[in-house]
Amino acid sequence: MALFTKEEALLYHSAGRRGKVEVVPVKPCRNQKDLSMAYSPGVAEACMAIYHDPEKVWEYTNRANLVAVVSNGTAVLGLGNIGPKAGKPVMEGKGVLFKMFADIDVYDININAKTADEVISCCKMLEPTFGGINLEDIKAPECFEIEQRLIEELEIPVFHDDQHGTAIISGAGILNAAEIAGKNIEDLRVVVSGAGASANACSRFYEKLGVQLENIAMFDSKGHINTTRKDLHPTKQYFADKQKKNFASLAEAMVGADVFLGLSVKGMVKPEMVQSMGKNPIIFAMANPDPEIPYPDAKAVRPDAIMGTGRSDFPNQVNNVSGFPFIFRGALDAGSRKINEEMKLAAARSIAALAKEPVPAEILAMYGIKEATFGIDYVIPKALDFRLLEWEAPAVAQAAIDTGVATKKLDMAQYKKDLRARIDAEHKRINAFIDTYNLGF
Repeated sequence: MALFTKEEALLYHSAGRRGKVEVVPVKPCRNQKDLSMAYSPGVAEACMAIYHDPEKVWEYTNRANLVAVVSNGTAVLGLGNIGPKAGKPVMEGKGVLFKMFADIDVYDININAKTADEVISCCKMLEPTFGGINLEDIKAPECFEIEQRLIEELEIPVFHDDQHGTAIISGAGILNAAEIAGKNIEDLRVVVSGAGASANACSRFYEKLGVQLENIAMFDSKGHINTTRKDLHPTKQYFADKQKKNFASLAEAMVGADVFLGLSVKGMVKPEMVQSMGKNPIIFAMANPDPEIPYPDAKAVRPDAIMGTGRSDFPNQVNNVSGFPFIFRGALDAGSRKINEEMKLAAARSIAALAKEPVPAEILAMYGIKEATFGIDYVIPKALDFRLLEWEAPAVAQAAIDTGVATKKLDMAQYKKDLRARIDAEHKRINAFIDTYNLGF
């Protein structure tokens, strides 16, 4: 059942001030003295301090709390290549989530860039302004090159959320689902429908978690990716090289499989395919907006299935908002120059651990449910679980410190307390500000 109408959604984006974000000053400009410090001549003091010590930019500007959400609009949501203008509402939405979930400021940067080189060049020129770059809705295979080169060439965290956000959240789900199902990670046989950015990143991340590469069978629009295929992109060849069996179809591969990962299109999976899977199957069907098989259809034939989708109206929603705000929060606060694999793994494990904790009544109320207990219908925390900030950001920051990419040391006990106080105060400020618009939402 839809939560809103088309008209309501368009009104949400157009009522009051257009769009979803705006720039708000955080220093006063009430009199001549304030004006002279905000701009000329007082601003020169900050400029020269940074000129003599470039690291002072983190102290005298907003760079330490500012992320660029960069997109060329070539792979937007489930909408495809709709371009940077049509993709801008998504990037603004990302800014809302960064701010509301982790108090991170965002500029959405929607660029007319068709090639990887153009995107890379733009991001490199933007580096002095931002503390981090979130790449968004850029099509494969260009997205792989863009992210890797920027990670290597920039000294700020770069993170392609379409790849790693999905990987981290679903990875947390895999850890818990395997435990609930009584399966060892090392023994899981995984079938993947889709071979784009998300599918590739998820599969590689599962390998980091312990899944054996030869047990991951990936399918694209032409079938099973194996050594009989020619002219494969290196991101696909990586999986083809380790295949010990060639499957004639997705249905054949799913017989006896432990895990199905769907990052393709609706309708790819039929009930009989789910029926053929192994005991206590794990099904993450995440095609957007409709999964590869509807939740009720899968559960009807396999009540023992642990199933997640991208939807909020069924259990186990895999939602990237459970990851990227808190990953960047931890990275920024640790002064990290990178978001490395250890930080991603720390994020996934912290999310998995939180799912085992009792769920506060206020979170249950947000979803209109009476309980949520670790088990088949609750393997990952709810996306609106405010505790993710206190669990995930410190885990990411600690991993940055432990792996030597951080430039700051943090008192973790105090840091967790500060995070909770910070977001509470920010929510009060934002909600009071929004109420002045009286939009009726």
